[in-house]
Amino acid sequence: MDPGPRARFNAAFDDGLYRRYVADLTAQVDCEVGFRLAETPVFLPADLRERCVQAGAEIVAQLCDPERIAMMRSAIPARWNAPGETALPSMAVLDFAIARDAGGTLVPRLVELQGFPSLLAFEVMQRDAWDAVLGGISGLEGPWSSWFAGLDRSTFLELARRTIVGDHDPANVVLLDLDPSNQKTYADFRATSKLFGVDAVCPTALRKRGRRLYRSGSDGSEIAVERIYYRLVIDELEKKQIALPFDLRDDLDVEWSPHPNWFWIWSKFSLPFLKHPAVPRTRFVADLDGLPQDLTERYVLKPLFSFAGGGVNIHPSRADVAAIPAGQRANWCLQEKISYSDVLQVAGGGAVKVELRMMYLRPDGQALPTAATNLCRLSRGEMLGVDFNRNLTWVGSSIGLWRS
Repeated sequence: MDPGPRARFNAAFDDGLYRRYVADLTAQVDCEVGFRLAETPVFLPADLRERCVQAGAEIVAQLCDPERIAMMRSAIPARWNAPGETALPSMAVLDFAIARDAGGTLVPRLVELQGFPSLLAFEVMQRDAWDAVLGGISGLEGPWSSWFAGLDRSTFLELARRTIVGDHDPANVVLLDLDPSNQKTYADFRATSKLFGVDAVCPTALRKRGRRLYRSGSDGSEIAVERIYYRLVIDELEKKQIALPFDLRDDLDVEWSPHPNWFWIWSKFSLPFLKHPAVPRTRFVADLDGLPQDLTERYVLKPLFSFAGGGVNIHPSRADVAAIPAGQRANWCLQEKISYSDVLQVAGGGAVKVELRMMYLRPDGQALPTAATNLCRLSRGEMLGVDFNRNLTWVGSSIGLWRS
C-alpha cells in the first residue's frame, strides 16, 4: 500500500495508539463494537483507488444492463418476491480482494457483491477516529478522506441521508433487522441513529393494519412507518424460523431502501453473468457438465445467499459437490480462487491481506449508483471474515484512507 504513510504509521505505532483509537470510536458510537477492530487504517494509493473505481464502474454498468437484470431476477424466491421493485437498488457493495497481477501491480479482484447495505454510518465514525489519531503523528496530519466521487464528509452525509431517509421525517423511517441490539453490526445501527435520526427496529415489533405498518415510540405512542432502511438477512430469518407480522409479498404503503428484491438480484447469483478482467470465472453448480481436474486447488464452493462466509468451502472435493442435493444445486456456485496478496506491512514485520468493500448509493431520483465510501477487512488467514481471524492481531475491521 502507500509506502510513505505506512512507514510513518508503523514507526509511531504502539498499544497506546491503538487503545486511543478504540476508545474514541467506542465513545462515538456509544456502545461496544461487536467485531474486531484492526490496529491500522489502510493507506490506499491513488493508482490503486483509480483501478478499483474504474473496475467498479464497469462491473456496475454490467449489473445495470436490463437483459442481465431480467436473467438475474430469477434468483428471487417466490415466497420473498416483494411488489414495487425499484429500477435499481438504492445501495450496493462490491468486495474486491487486493491482489497483484503478473507484473506485480496491485489490482482489484471481485470476490462477491450485494444489492444490500453495509456499515455506512459506522465508517464515518471509523474515519473520524483514525483522522484524530493520525493528527497526532508527525507527517500524518490530515484531513484524511474515505469518500469517492469527490465527496467530503458533509456531502457524503447528505447523499447517505437522501438514500436512507428520502423526503421523510426520520421518525417515520426504521432500520429493519432482527433483534438489532444483539447483531454484530449494532455499532452501525447506533451510528445511524446518531447521524440520521433513524432507529433500529426488529420486524417482529411492527404492527400491520391494512396497508400500513406501525411501530411504538419511546413514549409508547404509535408511529407510522413510511420508509424502511432494509437490513434484514433472509438466511438468518429462515434459520431462526422467525414469523413476521407482515408478508414481504404484501402490497404495503411503504418505501424501501433498498427494495428487498435486490438482495437476491444483485448477489453472488450475479457473478456468472459478469464478464470482466476483475471478475473470476464463476458457474452455477447446477450448470456444470463436469468438475475441473484441479477443483480443490483452484476453485471455491459457495452458497449464493449466505453471509459472513457461512458455508464457503475453500478446498472443495468432488464428494463435497456431489453431496449438494439436486434441488439445491442452483443455489451454489463454483468460483475460481482469488490469490489475495500480503500487501499491508505490519509494524514489527510481516504483512496481511486486504479486502476493499466499495459502497454505492443511489438516492431516489438518481439514475445510477454512486461509488461513495469504503470499508476494509484485514486477514492473515485464507478467509477474510472476522470469524476466521480469531485471536490474531492486525486483522479485522478497517477503512481505506487517503489525504483529501
